[in-house]
Amino acid sequence: MVHVLSSRILLRPTDLERSRAFYRDTLGLEIYREFGTGAQRGTVFFLGGGFLELSSHADRPPEPAATQLWLQVADVAEAHRELSAKGAAILREPLREPWGLIEMWVGDPDGLPLCLVEVPADHPLRYWE
Repeated sequence: MVHVLSSRILLRPTDLERSRAFYRDTLGLEIYREFGTGAQRGTVFFLGGGFLELSSHADRPPEPAATQLWLQVADVAEAHRELSAKGAAILREPLREPWGLIEMWVGDPDGLPLCLVEVPADHPLRYWE
């Protein structure tokens, strides 16, 4: 069996600095570490129980259907207010889904969809049986 100690999602944005600013300033992720120098330096952000690394460069954005980030937040309504005020691309307003989660969708600078999810206090995901 493979013993996984940590994980990270690796994105290669079309504009590294624009994406770095979005994840750092707009989304408010904290930086875990940076590597390299200058404009092409890589940045690794804390992402809850994992990490998000922005490094290198891609000629075209990732396929939105193939790559999506699911980020659990404490309060989706508050996240909506904060991200709207910062000019983030709100792809879909917060909505309670039929499965009971409250979800809001935001686009990163390359159009990658980010699902911000609130798990209500009475939702089964909060309890293990």
